[in-house]
Amino acid sequence: MELVCKTVVFFLLVSTSLGIDEELAQDFVAIAGPLPTTLAHRLHLQSHILPKEALDPTVSEAHDDFCQQDTVISQLPQYFSHLREIGVTHYKVFLPWARILPDGDAKKPDEAQVRCYQELLKMLVAADLRPVIVLHHKGVPDTVAVGRKASSFADLFVDYAEFSFYVFGGLADMWLTFSDLPELLESLPYSDSQVRVQALAAAHERAYSVYHKKYSGGKLSIALGMDLILDSTSSELLSVSFQESVDFLSLSLQYWCGNETDFYLKMSEFQNVWKDTEVLLFSLKFLDCGSLEENPFIPVAAIVAAINKEKARTIGYDVNEFLDFSSRVLSKAYTLQENLSAAIAPRSSYQTVWEMFANQSELERDTFLQDVFPSGFLWGTSTGAFNIEGAWAEDGKGESIWDQFGHEGHVYMNQTTDVACDSYHKTSYDVYLLRGLHPQLYKFSISWPRIFPAGTNETIGFKGVDYYNQLIDRLLEANIEPMVTLFHWDLPQALQVLGGWQNDSIIDAFANYADFCFTTFGDRVKFWVTFHEPWVISYAGYGTGEHPPGITDPGIASYKVAHTILKAHAKVWHLYNDRYRSQQQGRVGLVLNSDWAEPQTPANSEDVKASERYLQFMLGWFAHPVFVNGDYPDILKAQIQEVNQQCSTTVAQLPVFTEEEKTWVKGTADFFGLSHYTSHLVTAVTNGTCTPGYESIGNFSLHVDPSWPKTASSSIHVVPWGLRRLLKFVSQEYTGTKIPIYIAGNGMPTEAVGDLINDTLRVDYFRRYINEALKAIKLDAVDVQSYIARSLIDGFEGPGGYSLKFGLHHVNFEDSNRPRTPKASAYFYSSVIENNGFPSKVSDRSSTSVVFGLPTPSKLPSLPASEVPSKSKVVWQKFSSQTDFERDMYVYGTFPKDFTWGVSSSAYQIEGGWDADGKGPSVWDNFTHVPGNIKNNDTGDIACNSYNKVEEDIYLLRALGVKNYRFSLSWPRIFPNGRNNSINSHGVDYYNRLIDGLVANNITPIVTLYHWDLPQALQDIGGWENSELIELFDSFADFCFQTFGDRVKFWLTFNEPQVIAWVSYGTGEFPPNVNNPGSAPYEVAHTLLKAHARVYHTYDDKYRASQGGVISLCLNIDWIEPKTPSNPRDLEAADRYMQFLVGWFAHPVFKNGDYPEVMKWTVGNRSELQNLPSSRLPVFTAEEREYIRGTADVFCLNTYTAKLVTHATTRLNPFSYEYDQEISTDVDSSWPTSALAGHRAVAWGLRRLLNWVKEEYGNPPMYIIENGVGIKTKSDVDDHTRILYYKTYIDEALKAYKLDGVNLRGYNAWSFMDFFEWLNGYEPRFGLHEVDFNDPNRPRTPRRSAVYYAEIIRNNGIPLPEENKFLYGEFPKNFCWSVATAAYQIEGAWRADGKGLSIWDKYTHTPLKISNDDNGDVACDSYHKIEEDVEMLKRLKVSHYRFSISWSRVLPDGTTRYINEMGLNYYERLIDALLAANITPQVTLYHWDLPQALQDIGGWENDTIVQRFKEYAELLFQRLGDKVKFWITLNEPYNTAYLGYGFGTAAPGISVRPGRAPYVVGHNLIKAHAEAWHLYNETYRAKQGGLISITINSDWAEPRNPHKQEDFDAARQYLQFLIGWFAHPIFKNGDYNEVMKTRIRERSLAQGLSSSRLPEFTESEKQRIKGTYDYFGLNHYTTVLAYKYEYSTGILSYDADRGVASVTDRSWLNSGSFWLKVTPFGFRKLLRWIKEEYNNPPIYVTENGVSERGAIDFNDTWRIHYYQNYINEALKAVVLDGVDLRGYTAWTLMDNFEWAVGYDERFGFYHVNYTDPTLPRLPKASTRYYSQIISCNGFPDPATGPHPCLETEPDVIPDTTPGLADSVRFLGLDLTSQRAEIALYVLFALSAIGALGLALISYKYGTISKRYHKQSSMELSKM
Repeated sequence: MELVCKTVVFFLLVSTSLGIDEELAQDFVAIAGPLPTTLAHRLHLQSHILPKEALDPTVSEAHDDFCQQDTVISQLPQYFSHLREIGVTHYKVFLPWARILPDGDAKKPDEAQVRCYQELLKMLVAADLRPVIVLHHKGVPDTVAVGRKASSFADLFVDYAEFSFYVFGGLADMWLTFSDLPELLESLPYSDSQVRVQALAAAHERAYSVYHKKYSGGKLSIALGMDLILDSTSSELLSVSFQESVDFLSLSLQYWCGNETDFYLKMSEFQNVWKDTEVLLFSLKFLDCGSLEENPFIPVAAIVAAINKEKARTIGYDVNEFLDFSSRVLSKAYTLQENLSAAIAPRSSYQTVWEMFANQSELERDTFLQDVFPSGFLWGTSTGAFNIEGAWAEDGKGESIWDQFGHEGHVYMNQTTDVACDSYHKTSYDVYLLRGLHPQLYKFSISWPRIFPAGTNETIGFKGVDYYNQLIDRLLEANIEPMVTLFHWDLPQALQVLGGWQNDSIIDAFANYADFCFTTFGDRVKFWVTFHEPWVISYAGYGTGEHPPGITDPGIASYKVAHTILKAHAKVWHLYNDRYRSQQQGRVGLVLNSDWAEPQTPANSEDVKASERYLQFMLGWFAHPVFVNGDYPDILKAQIQEVNQQCSTTVAQLPVFTEEEKTWVKGTADFFGLSHYTSHLVTAVTNGTCTPGYESIGNFSLHVDPSWPKTASSSIHVVPWGLRRLLKFVSQEYTGTKIPIYIAGNGMPTEAVGDLINDTLRVDYFRRYINEALKAIKLDAVDVQSYIARSLIDGFEGPGGYSLKFGLHHVNFEDSNRPRTPKASAYFYSSVIENNGFPSKVSDRSSTSVVFGLPTPSKLPSLPASEVPSKSKVVWQKFSSQTDFERDMYVYGTFPKDFTWGVSSSAYQIEGGWDADGKGPSVWDNFTHVPGNIKNNDTGDIACNSYNKVEEDIYLLRALGVKNYRFSLSWPRIFPNGRNNSINSHGVDYYNRLIDGLVANNITPIVTLYHWDLPQALQDIGGWENSELIELFDSFADFCFQTFGDRVKFWLTFNEPQVIAWVSYGTGEFPPNVNNPGSAPYEVAHTLLKAHARVYHTYDDKYRASQGGVISLCLNIDWIEPKTPSNPRDLEAADRYMQFLVGWFAHPVFKNGDYPEVMKWTVGNRSELQNLPSSRLPVFTAEEREYIRGTADVFCLNTYTAKLVTHATTRLNPFSYEYDQEISTDVDSSWPTSALAGHRAVAWGLRRLLNWVKEEYGNPPMYIIENGVGIKTKSDVDDHTRILYYKTYIDEALKAYKLDGVNLRGYNAWSFMDFFEWLNGYEPRFGLHEVDFNDPNRPRTPRRSAVYYAEIIRNNGIPLPEENKFLYGEFPKNFCWSVATAAYQIEGAWRADGKGLSIWDKYTHTPLKISNDDNGDVACDSYHKIEEDVEMLKRLKVSHYRFSISWSRVLPDGTTRYINEMGLNYYERLIDALLAANITPQVTLYHWDLPQALQDIGGWENDTIVQRFKEYAELLFQRLGDKVKFWITLNEPYNTAYLGYGFGTAAPGISVRPGRAPYVVGHNLIKAHAEAWHLYNETYRAKQGGLISITINSDWAEPRNPHKQEDFDAARQYLQFLIGWFAHPIFKNGDYNEVMKTRIRERSLAQGLSSSRLPEFTESEKQRIKGTYDYFGLNHYTTVLAYKYEYSTGILSYDADRGVASVTDRSWLNSGSFWLKVTPFGFRKLLRWIKEEYNNPPIYVTENGVSERGAIDFNDTWRIHYYQNYINEALKAVVLDGVDLRGYTAWTLMDNFEWAVGYDERFGFYHVNYTDPTLPRLPKASTRYYSQIISCNGFPDPATGPHPCLETEPDVIPDTTPGLADSVRFLGLDLTSQRAEIALYVLFALSAIGALGLALISYKYGTISKRYHKQSSMELSKM
């Protein structure tokens, strides 16, 4: 017995698996007493010591009442000593209140009793047993007279307690006031249970107070039971009362081995009150525990783990059950005693766990546990950086070992991580999915080489840091905690070169990297994982070589790497612990992977040992050092030693930790992260080998049971129950109750073929594995606190590449967009998260709705009838005169906080289930089933199958982040025959589930009662032409309000009643296909209005008071713009159209209860003209008008497009609503088209429409319920067009709200997903989510527009991006401010003074080349206007002037054989005038006007031109170089090469060799530039001291899709083919960039050519070209959006070689040039790109400006806007980005010849009037603005007060007024040329009239002579 008992107590004291801290063990309480029955018999003490009743443990105070009996006290010391020997520390003593104080009076004790108990206590103390005294047990003694007052019991008890403390206190330091509370409470003489409880509590509390005030050193408590038989109030009161009056918690427990679940539930409730408390298990009873004899520790361990879970601490246990157990063991045969040592030898954790489960039946093992996880359980999902991020070389990321591994071809099908899931560009996509899944954790890893490209902090990838910052911030916004892994296998290759994890120096490198991460992200990250699955790194990376770095050394390298990793982990843990924990309050752990292992032959002890060995080699290798003792497991060490001893050579070398290292490593984890996927059967190896190998070293062999289900990976079988056993082992071996376990990786792979969406195997895997985790928690008391599913999305899975699919979301790797589609497993896992497990009963639905932004229901004001035309015509008057600039200016801002964002759908379009569960047919069911009615014979029979996909739809709504969801109820689904005598409960249940799901996710349901799907049974009685439907519709609505109204607070009666009336009953295109356009629409509308009003009043009268919702109807509105706004008839036509469309329904409801006057007037008049006795428009009675008026709480509208309208006289026959409007509609062909012919995108129409509603209906609360665009493509998740639609339309709504005061409250996008689009079937796609209608699963894939719209919702609008905010500040001192022109564009004088012909002279004189056949023959005549031009420059205040020299003016034939001195003299005079005005000349040698003579011999295609250009340059250096200090060799060589010789739209107009000529020309241009530069550098620089370089033009290119790697590549390709073509050779290495060389070479070879079409530079040429610059000259105007576009291989052209197409953003402002969109942001980005790409050269912007077309407007606000924002972006580049920008040049000084467009486009600061032969130059408003920027050298901050540079100056040209031309004198008046011209015509007309009158007079009197008549005629002609 002693051995057994000692073992028991030893086990209780020191077992860490029971959660007992080693420091606590010495103070541990092992409490015995009263004497166990069987043991009393065996000790023969029962007749002497214990009374008979004491043998019954149910008897109260007789348990230890030795002093009541005639006992043999002398035998007790032996018994007590025996207890102490076997480990008992404390003994219970129950004092008998009634006998110690027989009269209840402390002054009259029974002294014999007192002495006796003093003796007993002394015996215990002498035996080294500490007494635990219970003052009172069970009921109130009869001898204690308790009075009626509640306080009397407390008074009596405190007297007794204080007496006991006084007389026994010196012998005891542990006290309990009461035990067995239910009986005690029952015995108190108070009828009110609460009074009894209060009396008891008061007695205890007062005793506690007395004890601690008068006595010290001890502890006092009260014995509580978990099974207190009290009402809940009393139980709660007791718990709360005792919170502050116990020193520890004394607990009496009963544990039923067959009812553990109930125990844990009670325990959980108990712990909610008693957290952070020391617990003494005062009484412990096991019931129905048949297995106790085999293993008594199992239930104890379970109980202790449960107690300790909530930070409680168990300080001791009742050991009576074990004493009783020991006696039973000893009563068995003596043979057992012989083997006792073996029986009680310490068992390993593995043996303990294995024996727990070894005999489980399959039924017991696989029984599903219906229960939930503990409150606060963390659900998560995971990814790893190299699995998903892609962007392998993006933004300076360094190469990782996985990058190299993939590029070397070691992965399945040569796949790589280069793009992976493209998550680096898809943060918002991934967070979108996570919002749908709604876990509490997202475990992801940081890519070390993305942060530290070279592995050390010498270089930091700041854009990588930005990526992780954004990800972390977005997760926290979504209420998802980031769990960040520092190392998930992707070591920087730079560190691997140094030895990787075999080199100890990596420990410091890893610590530095971790330090950076803690510093940078630790303020937000509270869960850190140092290493993910280090076993895989060691085993697969350095052991088998399956993973990079591909080292095969399982005996030495593998163990060395593990050793290094463990030390690195410990160092990082201590780093966090010492430096960051106190401030950041996070947790640091590591994630270890482990299979579960079981013996293949359970009866074979060697297999059992081998299984344990396998676990120690896999899990213990890393877990034992960290979680146990800082060293490797003994089994591991012993096995390696044994193997090495058996072999002649060292097979394995396990490094040794020093004692210091052990201490350092031990305990370095705040949680135990566990990855687990599968299990193995293990056998011991009998014939081991000496070949190093994982299994041979460990002496085990792995197997699987053939019955275990397989997965796509041969190494993973489905063995769910292994997880439970493994968790129990981890708890037993490593964590106990001190360290929480996080299941940090669990999942299974499926194959890349078959049904990729409906992954039922994975669903079953998760269901079963998660349930095993639940069993471990609930049944085995394992402290698991988290479950993380692998993985969020399919990704790159190591050597298997993309062939293994672990994702909850499918990723299509064949699509460059990498679309993500939720699988069935995502929806399943989401439901597990939502339910926190597997509840046996789903909780009842919510009864309250979370409502966003709904107005307080109130009556809208009564409004008078609309006038004809209505007063809202002010909208057209206000907006129709806007300039395009004013109309299209993008406005940034946000909507009000209570603004509601949503998406919309309708029942027939999405639900499907057309005849499911008793649904009745609708008119659309019947209509679509007739072949030919719908495109492609599509139907809504299945549609999106939303009827069966409530969870899926809510998942995506949650992902979108919408505040509301508008859907409609299917009338025939609820009332199959349309009447309330046929309620379909299944349909009702569907909508209840949908509404409950929405409300549970804080999404407000907006419910439409009728969205066109009338029950066919009601159409059979006439449909809406039958007024009986008013009553029937009201009955349906009443049922809906009653059934759903507790949760639905926003109701719409009808969707688009105008469509119902006109399209269903007028044209008959929609069912019920009534074609009666003249009468039926009006009759139906009449019925609809009355039905709406009826339903409104039903809600108002019966439900509003209790439900508090709003109700309205939803109208469809197109905006109508008068085709000629200045034409009053067109304006009236527009107003009439709006009244017929909108006012038809809105006027009765929102105004006076009647139709608009214009409708009544027009239809009435036309009816009369049609000889009808009365109007076709029905008439409301006065009573009906009053009933209808005001039947809406808000104004809801659907809008998609706009139209142009004119007045028209329409036919009287046939009668038609359409003809009644007397209008004609049209569209502007420039408006963007969509999938529907009538739906063009006209965003600005929305702002005007909202303003019209505001003016017409008194600015009611407005909700846009539908707005969206259809696209024809069937599968394109990158729906750029839809994004542009939303981007512009939502901005117009924002303008209406912010600028115009429109009372807009909400916006809903149409539509939630693709669905049935009425007559067009499934062809037009309106959805934010793509639905694959060819897949029976109907998978839903978020489109890019869904992610975009989610961002709009997240931002509550379109806030101004931080980088777009205006920056006040100045440019550096000596900044150069310039303006530019070019010779051919301004000089004119094309043949003057010996000038030779240029290619532009010839080109412009070639027909059809130039717009309007314009040419530069005269241009601005600057050749003759030096003084005027210089005067303009002075007014601009520029410091520099950039102009070009006409090569053919100086050298007429292009060679130096003849120098035209007259031409040269012009430039000398110009330069002198500039210098005299203190303006520095910037001279361009070549601005496209090549001498024609040189073109005649091949021009730039002939390489002799290099020398000609050099000679021409030398002449200018010689003649002008003493005055010119700033030279530009070539302007925009790209345009010369591409437009001149490739595309042919510029001179010389060559386009026959587009795949060769541009490259040859570019080649020669580069060489010519280099020669000119070297000439100046070597011959003239020293003497002249100038600068010389080249000007290169470039747009900025953005990826069209900023979430797509392919588009980033396309943007880079675009830039390299544009700016890089010329910049790379000059500013980098003398050669073309690799992008161009590779692309052109590959396409050339594919075209059958032997070499690339791109010429090659010789090595000497490269050296000569490289570095030929003094600055970077840049011309920039605009930005494009680039995307990949592959041309046919057979096309030989620059464009095809580039392989990139570009588009623009519709929200960008236009200019006068189709190619120039106003995009200031691109300017800064391009400048920064040049800085980074070309090593920060000095940059001079040599051109930047904007054009206009059409009538001249001198108030050129758009140009001011352009310069203000572009120059400000340049300032940001200087101040914020460190760009070395030295100067800025505006294009252009004056309007001039703009090449192929002639004089149509005007860029100038000054307007040139070409109709005036003197070509006067008149300043525009931008002139003054630019001069002001120059004066200020930037933008002074207005906050600093007035700045002198902003003071305005008077105009120095008083005789010029902004107008169409300059002023002229006419008849003594100063008039503009236009007005003078008009005056001339007027005078001419008056003269003609006068002459005619004179002629008549002359004829009358007959006195006219022939001669006089001729003279008069001549004068008249002259005049």
